[in-house]
Amino acid sequence: MNEVTTPALVPSATAGNLTNLVAERAWFEPERIMLSRPLGEGWQSVTAREFEAEVRACAKGLIASGINIGDRVAIMARTRYEWTILDFAIWFAGGCVVPIFETSSADQVNWILSDSGAVAIVVETPVLAELVAPVLPEQTKKVWTITDDVLHVLTQAGHSIPDEEIDRRRNALVPDTLATLIYTSGTTGRPKGVQLTHGNFLAECGNVVEGAADLFLKPGGSTLLFLPVAHVFGRMVQIGAVRAGLHMAHCGDPSGRLPIDLASFKPTFFLAVPRIFEKIYNGSEARAEAAGKGSIFRKAAAVAVEYSQAMDKGKIPLPLALKHKLFDRLVYAKIRNGMGGKVEAAISGGAPLGERLGHFYRGAGIRILEGYGLTETTAGATLNLTQQHRVGSVGRPIPGTSIRIGEDGEVLIKGGIVMRGYWQNEAANEEVFTSDRWFRSGDLGRIDGDGFLYIVGRKKELIVTSGGKNVAPAVLEDRLRAHPLVSQCMVVGDNKPFIAALITLDLDSLKPWILIHKKEGIPLAELANDPDLNAVIQTAVDEANKAVSRAESIRKFKILPVDFTIAGGHLTAKLSIKRHVVAQEFANEIEALFN
Repeated sequence: MNEVTTPALVPSATAGNLTNLVAERAWFEPERIMLSRPLGEGWQSVTAREFEAEVRACAKGLIASGINIGDRVAIMARTRYEWTILDFAIWFAGGCVVPIFETSSADQVNWILSDSGAVAIVVETPVLAELVAPVLPEQTKKVWTITDDVLHVLTQAGHSIPDEEIDRRRNALVPDTLATLIYTSGTTGRPKGVQLTHGNFLAECGNVVEGAADLFLKPGGSTLLFLPVAHVFGRMVQIGAVRAGLHMAHCGDPSGRLPIDLASFKPTFFLAVPRIFEKIYNGSEARAEAAGKGSIFRKAAAVAVEYSQAMDKGKIPLPLALKHKLFDRLVYAKIRNGMGGKVEAAISGGAPLGERLGHFYRGAGIRILEGYGLTETTAGATLNLTQQHRVGSVGRPIPGTSIRIGEDGEVLIKGGIVMRGYWQNEAANEEVFTSDRWFRSGDLGRIDGDGFLYIVGRKKELIVTSGGKNVAPAVLEDRLRAHPLVSQCMVVGDNKPFIAALITLDLDSLKPWILIHKKEGIPLAELANDPDLNAVIQTAVDEANKAVSRAESIRKFKILPVDFTIAGGHLTAKLSIKRHVVAQEFANEIEALFN
C-alpha cells in the first residue's frame, strides 16, 4: 500500500478561531475545572469561567500596551501556567504567538525576533530579560517578565479596555488567520518560521480529540503537561486539552519536579517524547540492579513484552497470565505508581519509540500510543488509537489526513493540518511542497496492508558507507539507548569503510554501577576508557547489531566523557541529535574510530 486516507471526524473550519475554545467552554460549562495552577506543594483549581476571565484581562493589557491585530508577540519561557494564559490572551487581542525556547542563545533570539517582526516579547525571568536586552531588534518595543507578576501587570494595564474591543478583535480572526510562527530548531541551518493557522490547530486538535475520545473525553480525565509548550507537540497538548475540557496542569522542570508533580496531580494519561519513557525504564532497571534485584526486573520486562505480544494474538496462555500477575505486584505496579498511579495510557511522539518499549509498557499496564508528525503538520499526522493499535508502527493517519509513500520512500502528507508554508521563504516552500501540495516530510517510511505507517529512517540522515551500503542510524541508536548505562548515541560512518558509534553515559544509572564495581573516585574522562565499562557497553552494541546485517553493524565505538544536551547545542528541543553539531565538535574522536 502506497497511500492511505482517514476520513475527517471534524470538518475543516469555515469560520471561528482558537479563542472560541475558551469562550464557549466558559459559556456552556462555567464551573468545569479546566486547569490547576501550582500552589505551594499542591494545586489550585481554575474553572472555565475563571480561565476565560484571566485570558480576557491579559488580552486587554496587551491591547492597552499597543498590540494590534496581526502583531507578532514572542513568549520565551518554560512550560508553566502563565504560558497557556498568555498564549490565548495574545489570540484574544488579535495577535500571533512566536514561541522561543528558554534555552535559546542571544543570537537565536535575535534571529527569531528579527525574522518574525515581533513587536514584543514575554520572557520568564530577569535573567532571560538580561539575555535578550542587547539583541532586541528595533521593532521589539515591549518586554514583559513572567516572574515579575506579568499577569497582574497586564490586568492592571488593561482596565480601561472595554469587552467590546476584545470581541471585535476575536471576531476578526478566521480559520486562515495566522495563529503562530514556530521556528524549527532543526538539525541544520537557520531556523525557519513555520506558519500555522487557527484552522490548522482546529483541524489537528479537533480530529485528534474526537479520534482518541476514550482518552481526551474520558470523564475525570487529566493530563500533566511537561513538554515544552514552545514545541508544537506541547502546544497541541495544551490546545487539545482546552478543546476537550481535559483537566490540565503544568510541570516546567521535568528533571527536578516531574516525579513530585506526577505523585500530587495524578494524571490519567500524559504525552511525552520517547526519551522520557526510556529514562523511566532505564531508571527502574538501574534501581533494581542496585538493590540486587536486576534479574527479577529483567524477567519481569521479558514477561511484559511477551504478554503484550500475546495480546496481539488474542489469547494469553495461563502460565504467562500467572507470571504476569506476579510481576504486576512486584514490578509493574511500582512503575505505574511512579507515574502518579492513575496513568492508563500515554501518547508518544517526536521520535521513534521502538517496539521493545511499546510492548514493555503495554504489558506493564500502560498503553503507549505512538504517533508521528512534524512542526509543519501541527504535530501529529498519524496516531495509534486504543482500538487501532499496532506496536512498532506510528499508527494510521489522523482523521482528515492522507499519507503517501513517494517513489523514493519519502513520507508525503496532505490535509488540513499541513502548514500554510514557511514565513518569508519561498525557496524552502518550493523544496518541501510537490506541485499538487503534498508536503515532503523528509522521513522514509512504509505503509502496511492495514494502513499503519512505519518510519524507517530520515532521508537526509542515511549513512552511505564507502562500500555503497545505505544504513539508517535510527534502528541501531534506538537499540543502544535501551541499555540503562547509555544516555545518547550517534552512529557514524558516512563514506567510511564500516559503521561506528559515539556513545554517552547516563550518569544516574552509572552511579550504582560505579559502586557495585568499586570504581569510586575515578574521573569520568578516565572511566570512559575503563575496560570493564567498555565491556558492558560492548554487550549493548552486540544487542543492537542483532537488528541489522553485518554490513550495517557497529564495528567500533567511543564512549564520550560528556553527554549530548540541549544546552550544549547537541540536541533539539525534542531531543533529536543535531548530527552536524556533534560531528563537528567530536571530529577528532570520529576520525580516530576509523584509523
